[in-house]
Formats: sequence, C-alpha cells, structure tokens
Amino acid sequence: MGFIQTYKQSLIAFAFILFLLIPVHMVIERPMLLMERFLPGWGWIEILLLGFYGAFVTHKMIHAHNTAKWRLRIWTLFSFVFFGQLLLGLFGMEQFLMTGQLHFPIPAMIVAGPIYRFQIGFMPILFLSTIVLSGPAWCSQLCYFGAIDGLLASNGRPSIIKNKHFIRLSIFFAVLLGALFFRLFQLNESWVIWIIAGFGIIGLSVILFMSRRKGAMVHCTTYCPVGVAVSYLKFVNPFRLEIGNECTFCQKCVRDCRYDALSMEDLKSGKPGISCTYCGDCISACSSSQIRYKLFRFKPQTARMIWIVMTVVLHTVFLGLARI
Repeated sequence: MGFIQTYKQSLIAFAFILFLLIPVHMVIERPMLLMERFLPGWGWIEILLLGFYGAFVTHKMIHAHNTAKWRLRIWTLFSFVFFGQLLLGLFGMEQFLMTGQLHFPIPAMIVAGPIYRFQIGFMPILFLSTIVLSGPAWCSQLCYFGAIDGLLASNGRPSIIKNKHFIRLSIFFAVLLGALFFRLFQLNESWVIWIIAGFGIIGLSVILFMSRRKGAMVHCTTYCPVGVAVSYLKFVNPFRLEIGNECTFCQKCVRDCRYDALSMEDLKSGKPGISCTYCGDCISACSSSQIRYKLFRFKPQTARMIWIVMTVVLHTVFLGLARI
C-alpha cells in the first residue's frame, strides 16, 4: 500500500478524532480531558495530540504485517493509562477520576450493573455504541481488562479451550441472575461489594494461570460475561470476517488466533468461530490471503481500512476520556 493511501487514512482518523473530542470539550461542563483539569485551556492541546496519535497508529496498523504487533501495543497502553489513573485517584488525586466516585473496574459490571441498579448508566451506553460502530472491537482493543489477558496470552502456541461455550454461557447467565437476585432481595451492599471483588479476583487468576499457560485469552473468551454479550451482539454491526474458498487449510492462522476462534472446522465453514473479535491478527498469517473483512459491497481491502480507522478512532477517544 502506497504512502499516499496510508496518509489519507491517517488524515481521516485525525479528522474524526477532532470531530468527536471538540464537542465533548466544549459542551460538557466538567472537564473531560485530563490536561484541561490540571491546566485550563490546555485541553485543546490534548485534542491535537490525540489526533496525531490516532493518525500515527492508523498508519502503523493499516499494514497487515504490523497489525497484530501494534494492536497489542496500543491496547496495553490503553490499559496502563486507565489503571494508572485509577491508582492515582485512589491515592487522593481526584482529578484523575471522571466523577470523583469510585466504581469497580470489572467488565462484568457492564452487563450486571443495569440489572442490579434498574437503570442504564454511562458505560453500558458506551459499550453498546462501540458494538454498533465497530462490532466486537471492544474485546480486541477497547476493554481495559482484556489487554492484560491479551498480553499474557501472547506467548506460545494457542491450545483449544474445552467446553468453552457451555462454561461461558453458564457464567453469563449466572451473573445476570445473580444481579437480579441481589436487586430483588436487597442483599446487603457490603456483601455485594465482596462478591463483585471476588469475581474480579477470580478473573485475574484465570488470566495469570490459564491464559498464559494455554496461549489463548481464556478470560475474554470463556470467563467474561461481556465477551459473551459481544459475541452475539456484534451481528448488529455490518462488518464481517470471512474465509475464502481457496483456503489451503495450512492452519497458520489457527496458531495466531488468541481468541480460540479458528479451527479446521471454522476454515471449512468459511467463517471464524463465535468468539472472533475481528482483530485481524490472522490476516498477516494467512499465506493465501483468504481471510478478509467484508462490508456491504466494498472491496475487502477497503472494508479492512474502514474498520481499522473506525476502531483506532474509538480507541483514541477512549484513551482521552475513559476514566472511572
């Protein structure tokens, strides 16, 4: 791909980032941008810096052989920034907190929270918006928790997760029913807090001891209720990932998939498994160029560029705004 083409995609990403961040900065009374909180007037500088960052990341990820490497890098950066701000907030620097009030930074709360509170908050709306715009990208570049899973699962050859679908659906419905039970029976709030904390600790243990050992993202594909929601809600989005008829079944892509979404059966069916997040890591591994994005009647390469620009823009905006 030529320099002019990648420059064009970077420019589009830059423009969209500014288009989204400028209204937020101008309309919302409480400063959302971090630099504005410490140095009034410097929020405009941060918007420009985020725009240049998004343009740079787009330039890097447009090239298929760079996608997997840069996706993990920017995802890890996002998680580091998110949890770094949380820790600083815990130590008394409230400027690093979005509302000044602490909430559990556990993805499961996105699906359980609305049931327990009987109301839709900011995070569920944000989560659903990402699915509408970029399908399952939440689970490959936008989740602050998933980045840890991706980082520890990135070494070694992935192995199949047995009974994955049964386990993930069981946990998903257990979380939903548990949240409804806590709400209806008004369980003591301190008990609810301990249960939520325990669920998060178990999730971290899954990452540390299972994802690293299996070379697959066990937490995201098997344990996390949000991962289940993304797997099925992603079909409201028009993007798809498909496998062409000329696939040679070399299975190189299987060795690069950390989401346990590619197997010989998936290759024969012409589409990845339900846990696929469209991350695109498999595209660079495909020796026959048979794995491709699909969007309406666009050419596969155009569909891929649109998805990358869309996802990088969301990632960059979240990087600037996402705080507890």
